[in-house]
Amino acid sequence: MILRKAKQAELPVIWEIIQYAIEQRRKDGSDQWQDGYPNQNTIQADSDNGNAYVVTEDEVVLAYAAIIFDKEPAYETIEGTWLSNNDYAVVHRVAASELAKGKSIATKLFQMIEGVCLDRGVHSIKVDTNFDNIPMLKILEKLGYSYCGEVYFRGGARKAFEKVF
Repeated sequence: MILRKAKQAELPVIWEIIQYAIEQRRKDGSDQWQDGYPNQNTIQADSDNGNAYVVTEDEVVLAYAAIIFDKEPAYETIEGTWLSNNDYAVVHRVAASELAKGKSIATKLFQMIEGVCLDRGVHSIKVDTNFDNIPMLKILEKLGYSYCGEVYFRGGARKAFEKVF
């Protein structure tokens, strides 16, 4: 498996993966992504800004994430404390394909993101998720992310995590 920047031609496949993830969140009883976000414009903007990444295996797209190396405005104010004030990567819009079931793809994705960060001299990843996104909360715990408090993103409180490595 490899993590690389998404190609423009892959955006329809990425959108299918996002749609699958939206439905999974709904089936899990989560409110996350049930309000029209993310949408195709969001994914297009990720691509246009160079932030769209995919995990592929034999050229099949298995997962998607936006990896952003700029400051996240929503993270400037936190009810709590970040572990560091250094440069960081932000991970948003993590979604796995139905083809990835049983491959621990989200865990592998986050591990590969650490490699991308290290290549850029960045030693921190910050991420937020809904309070009811149990699969993501378990992944973050398993990978050693620290709960730092709450941030407000798109009008709602979200659990904020950081890992320094």
